Amino acid sequence: MARILTVTNQKGGVGKTTTCVNLAASLAATKKRILLIDMDPQGNATMGSGVDKHGLENSVYELLTGDISAAEAVIEKSPAGYDLIGSNGDLTAAEVELLQLPRREFRLKMALKPIEDQYDFILIDNPPSLNLLTVNALSASSGVIIPMQCEYYALEGISALVGTIDKINKRLNPDLRIEGILRTMFDPRMSLTKDVSDHLIEYFGDKVYRTVIPRNVRLAEAPSHGLPALLYDKNSRGAVAYLALAGELIRRTKQEQKQNKELQEA
Repeated sequence: MARILTVTNQKGGVGKTTTCVNLAASLAATKKRILLIDMDPQGNATMGSGVDKHGLENSVYELLTGDISAAEAVIEKSPAGYDLIGSNGDLTAAEVELLQLPRREFRLKMALKPIEDQYDFILIDNPPSLNLLTVNALSASSGVIIPMQCEYYALEGISALVGTIDKINKRLNPDLRIEGILRTMFDPRMSLTKDVSDHLIEYFGDKVYRTVIPRNVRLAEAPSHGLPALLYDKNSRGAVAYLALAGELIRRTKQEQKQNKELQEA
């Protein structure tokens, strides 16, 4: 069964979509079966995967409202090398329509059940806000990856997000936990970067990924070509960093599975 991971942060511009697209491509490069779900009406993850959001026949909108099945929504082997369920501006309407539907917080979770076994990882990109779309993503997931810049205001924002995750855990999804904190747009030359990074490690410990994502021109350029950095410039620092993150995520997953197996056998 797939590990379903939500990539979210209520603060915008921290690298959520960049992380989703590039982590999905990097995991796919290691021969893992990957599905990326774009839950943001802006459709940036869709476009960044090489798919025209304006030409979508089926999207997350139709999936959440129950008009189609997950199998019908999936675009197999997108140009970026992984399966995709895309989105566009139609998804804005879903936020209103979901309010009228039964089990509105669990629409995504229910829709994904029939296809979970087909993937190793399912990654979900989210809008930079806490709305019913984000709640659906969190309710469907077992882990949350939080990308954040090492700056002062990011520390304030992450405390609010941790509180949100705790509420979802208690009220909707007891399996939900923080999978990891990812430091993005990392510039080691800045003293503030180091200070914030140290605070994160002090508070979150080994939840902070060892891998850091540097500021990188190729990472910024790649979306305009509809490609992850790995396919745009595989030797760029950004592409190499996301490959390292994929390796770290796989190692953590194997370690966790081993520990769970030992607990079951004890």
